[in-house]
Amino acid sequence: MSHSNEADDPRRRLLIQALSAGMFAAGIPGANAQVANIFGSRPARLPPSQSIYRISGSATVNDKPATLQTKIVPGDTVKTAKDSELVMVVNTNAMILRGNSNVIIEAEKKDTSLVISGLRMLTGALLSVSRNTPMRVRSPTATVGIRGTGFYMEAEEDQTYFCTCYGATEVASSTDPESKENIVAKQHDRPVYIVKDGAKGKNIRNAPFINHTDLELALIETLVGRTPPFIFPNESYTAPRRNY
Repeated sequence: MSHSNEADDPRRRLLIQALSAGMFAAGIPGANAQVANIFGSRPARLPPSQSIYRISGSATVNDKPATLQTKIVPGDTVKTAKDSELVMVVNTNAMILRGNSNVIIEAEKKDTSLVISGLRMLTGALLSVSRNTPMRVRSPTATVGIRGTGFYMEAEEDQTYFCTCYGATEVASSTDPESKENIVAKQHDRPVYIVKDGAKGKNIRNAPFINHTDLELALIETLVGRTPPFIFPNESYTAPRRNY
C-alpha cells in the first residue's frame, strides 16, 4: 500500500480543510457548488435513511453493486474495487473504506435493533469514528478493542497497521497472546504495526503516521453530527506527536 500522507485529490483536501474551518456552514459563495461537484453533496449529518455519502469507483454490499441509495446495516459485507473509495455511515459509526478492501460489519441484537458488535477487516484499509460504542476490530494479525474511538487500520495477511487517532484501544496480536498493549491517544500518539513473525511479546512494533488525515476525520465526524475532540491547526496534521 502507498505510504502517502496526502489526500489523493488536492481539491478534496482543500475542501475538507474548509469544512474543518466551518466555511461551508458559513455559506461561503460558490463553496456548495464545489462540494457538490467533488463530493456529490454538501458535507452534513446524513439522514437515518441514508448510509452512503460518496462512492468513488465501485463498491458492493453483500456482493451487490452499491449506489447512493444502498442501505448498509450491521451484518453486511462491504467491498471496494481497486482505486475506489466508499464513505458511509452505519448506525452512529462513520467510515471511509479505501480501495481493494473487504470488511464484515458484525452484528448483535440490542433491545429490538441490530447494532455493530465488531468489524472484521479481511483486507484493505479503513478510517472510522464512533462514540460510546464498544466493539472489536479484527484483522488477520490483530484484535483491537474499541471504546468509542477514531482509528485507522490497514490489514494485510502478515501485518496490520493501526493508529488510535483519538480515544482508548486495547491492541493485541491474534497469534501471540503475550503481545498486547493499551493505547490512549489524543491525536495519533501511538501508531503501531501488529505482525505475526516476531518473538513472543514482540509482535507490536512502533509505526509512523501514514495514509490518513485529520481533515478526513473531520469529514466523517460531520456525517454523524460531531466534530473531532481536538482543535485543528492551520494545516493538516501529518505526523505523530512523538518520534520513534
